[in-house]
Amino acid sequence: MAEINTLGEKIAAALPGAVRGQALAFGELTLEIEPGEIARVTKCLRDEFGFTVLIDICGVDWPQRPMRFDVVYHLLSLTGNARIRLKLHADESTPVPTVTGVFAAASWYERETFDMYGITFADHPDLRRLLTDYGFSGYPLRKDFPLTGFVELRYDDELKRVTYRPVQLVQEFREFDFMSPWEGAPYILPGDEKATPK
Repeated sequence: MAEINTLGEKIAAALPGAVRGQALAFGELTLEIEPGEIARVTKCLRDEFGFTVLIDICGVDWPQRPMRFDVVYHLLSLTGNARIRLKLHADESTPVPTVTGVFAAASWYERETFDMYGITFADHPDLRRLLTDYGFSGYPLRKDFPLTGFVELRYDDELKRVTYRPVQLVQEFREFDFMSPWEGAPYILPGDEKATPK
């Protein structure tokens, strides 16, 4: 395996127009890729550079950016004992090309990324939700997804099926000051108004 410092230049030279930039951090190389070139890049890395294992595909949500999402691919070279990270930018409406033709394992990773972020993958053979229910609306790992909903999904043992029920919170929302109980609060706690200070 080529030295990690020079690997980025070798990959960029082998794939003209596909690599936008590169960075080296914590001993791992990150390449920023043109979105339309991801299948060609992964095929070249697999066939010519020995990155034969696709470890993961995930998303990152940056809602303040026009290209809201980062799609991140992690590849491993067993023979070269090296890892590489590929990153591309995507928006909500433009599909990212699938890499299932290069790595069969990408199928479920892309489905999970679609399910959690709503990032679509063009020409994916079976792009449907993987972790959430079929009737689920929204994408749970987006930053604008609400923390609590109004209904919850649970299995009803009496009906022997899955049902939707309104969310029932066991206590009111509280505000915590996270102070040490030994130091005491700088304000009077409810119920302590009549206590004499020592």
